[in-house]
Amino acid sequence: MLYHLLVLGRCLYVGFIIMISKWMSVIVMLVTFVNGARNEDGIQPCAKVHTSSSVVPLGSPVTATCVIREDCPLVTGQAVHIEWRLDDRLIPSSPEASESSRLSRAVISSFNHTRAILTCCIQASPPQVVAGVEIRAGYPPEAPQNLTCQTNLTNPITITCSWDPGQRETHLPTQYSLHTEMWAENENYSYKLPQGVHHYTIPRFEFVLFYDMKIYVKAVNELGETTSAPLVLEPVSSAKFDPPSIQVISKRYGCLRLNWNLSPDQAWLQSCGLLNLEYRFKSVDSTQWNDPVLVQNAKTPVDMCHLLHWTRYFAQIRVRYQQSPWSEWSSSQSGVTLESAPTGRLDSWMEISEDPLLKQLNISLFWKPSKRFRANGQNVSYIVLVQKRVVCSTRENYCTFSLSRSVKKVYVKAVNAAGKSSPTVVQIYKHKAHPVVLDATAVPYGNNSFLVQWRSMDSSGLSDYVVKWRPLLKSGLSHIQFDIAGQNQSSIVITGSFEPYKPYGISVYPRFTDGIGPPKTFNAYLREKAPSMVPKLHIQKTWNSDIKITWDEIPLDQRNGKIQDYTVFYWNQKGPVNVVNVDTEKRSVILKDPSVHGAVLMVSTFGGSLNGSAVHFEFQPFDEVASAMIVIGSVFGLSLLIIFIVLTCFSKHERFKGIFWPVVPDPANSFVLRLTSESTQYTHPSCDSEDPIYLSHLSFPDIPMKLSKEEDDLWINSSEETSDLGESICGSPFITEYSGSNSDSVPYATVVFSGFCNSPPPKEPHVYLRSESTQPLLEAEEPFTPKCYQNLALGGMTEEQHFFGPSHDCVPEEVADPESLWDDFPFLRALAMNDTEND
Repeated sequence: MLYHLLVLGRCLYVGFIIMISKWMSVIVMLVTFVNGARNEDGIQPCAKVHTSSSVVPLGSPVTATCVIREDCPLVTGQAVHIEWRLDDRLIPSSPEASESSRLSRAVISSFNHTRAILTCCIQASPPQVVAGVEIRAGYPPEAPQNLTCQTNLTNPITITCSWDPGQRETHLPTQYSLHTEMWAENENYSYKLPQGVHHYTIPRFEFVLFYDMKIYVKAVNELGETTSAPLVLEPVSSAKFDPPSIQVISKRYGCLRLNWNLSPDQAWLQSCGLLNLEYRFKSVDSTQWNDPVLVQNAKTPVDMCHLLHWTRYFAQIRVRYQQSPWSEWSSSQSGVTLESAPTGRLDSWMEISEDPLLKQLNISLFWKPSKRFRANGQNVSYIVLVQKRVVCSTRENYCTFSLSRSVKKVYVKAVNAAGKSSPTVVQIYKHKAHPVVLDATAVPYGNNSFLVQWRSMDSSGLSDYVVKWRPLLKSGLSHIQFDIAGQNQSSIVITGSFEPYKPYGISVYPRFTDGIGPPKTFNAYLREKAPSMVPKLHIQKTWNSDIKITWDEIPLDQRNGKIQDYTVFYWNQKGPVNVVNVDTEKRSVILKDPSVHGAVLMVSTFGGSLNGSAVHFEFQPFDEVASAMIVIGSVFGLSLLIIFIVLTCFSKHERFKGIFWPVVPDPANSFVLRLTSESTQYTHPSCDSEDPIYLSHLSFPDIPMKLSKEEDDLWINSSEETSDLGESICGSPFITEYSGSNSDSVPYATVVFSGFCNSPPPKEPHVYLRSESTQPLLEAEEPFTPKCYQNLALGGMTEEQHFFGPSHDCVPEEVADPESLWDDFPFLRALAMNDTEND
């Protein structure tokens, strides 16, 4: 706005100056007329100014002379003093002029005004202007440049010429004119143009299409004239044709045929055979046109060859007559080349896992077209072969199968309706533990790409790197993609259908000539924003009065970026808000302030942060809690003690009492129950007598299976003291070579194995085992080391067997059987043998 105001002000100023100059000219003429002298010829001016030229080159010198007439009334009878003014500026007069002279000369060394008024004045009060002249300055015209003419063949047919008047402003009115000369017709034409117009259209009847003509431009002003360089042309050769129309047809392998036509107004020129044509094309998946291809003296149709098979191409053409300007490009038309067998090789990537049970390899094979691969057809499928055996046939870019460990390579072929490609060999690589890739990262590169960079160590046998990626929120092999980088590369740009705020898993594998190294795997986001949710806080009080806050992991689909940190804000009722930053792997924090009143969790990514809901909580002081727990524990323990006492004291269940007060056998008050040979778990209800028989020692005499009633009563109803029972048993006729007084051991009981009540006798005789106690229960002897013992033989005892007494001539026999280990526990051995007999 300010610029326009300045321009407007300058224009007004220039107009004002021009107006003043014009008015000064008028004033000078009026003053001269008023100050003139009358004679027979009329009124004559008092003075006259003579200059070298009223129009001069800008910056050139100007000389002026002022002559005052003798009869001028202003100077009659008085001295004359003349002065010069250029517009309003005083100019000194020449030294030759004297005060009494009526002639004065002024010299302007450099006239730098485009227009100015030079006046001659007589010094008076006020000064009187007696004569004046307007002087204009400028430059002669430049020769017109860049003269061009173009023929329009659309009705009406015309020639339009234009030129450049030059860069320098002349400051003087300049007249331009266009001139044509036709030598064959001997006709010349001139066309004058309005001021400031630098183009002209020649009508059809003043030129001939196929005859040469000369054209030039002349420029004229008051300081001179000049002419442009002449242009000689044939009107038709300067014609710009309308855009042609084309039709694309597929005729043979690798070629498309272009049928083309000119517009109806120009179709009569198509058969002359003097037209040049250019065509350009691009494939359907390309954004750039190829370089134009020139066809001279073109006729319809034109074949466009060296194209890929079964590929859609877009084509455009343009035409011209010899060296005339090119027409505009035609509209795009498309065509598809014919189908042929696929060519080139495939890039491949293989993931291998070993099945140890079946001793075979589970393989997932992926492939993609290399830069040199051409499908050359539609409905392309792929087959995987192992030793000429097809293991997979699919239209996808992956396949899974199992192979024996002995297979070293597989082959992949592309197939379409026209044939099969040459096989691509895929080596079955083994996994190597040698790490090469030290670190790897990925940063967004545009709207749908990642720049993957890695660092690696030098390693021999390295062939290339494989960069694999997949969306973590989608499963299935169809979403896995890969790209291959050379062994000397440390970065690659991967492009795909990447979505913002979604996680992608990227891995960089080093691939050797004989195996695949371990990868570097990481997650990346094309763009990030704040998470969609914040997990709920779980709060608990610890035993040392601290507060532990935990939270769950955010689901992967709601993170919207890589979690950078967790921030916990907590406060109490009086204090300020405190901040704790938590590592992303922990998801828990322990607060040392037991008076915390509330907390908020904030989750942050590179794209933003999100706060969760505030959680308010209160805990009782630890002393009150501890006191309450002590009281509750005391009451509970006292209740258990009372219940325990009541149950043990008043319970009639002997087994329950035996748990807390087990009955320790008293040798002086031991008794023997008669057991049946049947299962010991069954008790016959018709037993006549269950009175105990108190024994002073334990022995296993060989007694008859059926006792008489007198003998039975003698055992059961004996009222003898137990202290004498040991001696009576020791003197029993069933015991050989035993003397109670001479024995070092203390026998304390005798167990009699017989049928329970009236049960039938066992089918096999009993086996008895003697035992003795080393405990001084009935006598005050000191404990002693047990001597060796012998079992009673079946059917009776031998003289070598000793019963409850030492045998000085007993020599221990070597243990030849594992069952002899029972000899260390004679009493248990006897019970085990008795159970076996009863069974």
